[in-house]
Amino acid sequence: MYGGTADPLPMMTLFDKQIQLRMGQANVRRWTDEILPLLTDDDPLGVDDFAAHHLPLSDAPHAYRMFQRKEDGVSKVVLKP
Repeated sequence: MYGGTADPLPMMTLFDKQIQLRMGQANVRRWTDEILPLLTDDDPLGVDDFAAHHLPLSDAPHAYRMFQRKEDGVSKVVLKP
């Protein structure tokens, strides 16, 4: 089962399309105490300067197209709500 539904995975379709499934667990709890203090509006890691573009959330589809096509020097986009 996947996606919280009772529908089984379409195994033959996955097999025909040669899709590989990989699974694992992310050990998130191990790093939570170290990461949470860094998630503030103060930008202690200095990552705000990496963004080439700051756009409103309503421009997200356009931003994804720009990023996919590597237009206008897009390397990172920050979407503001």
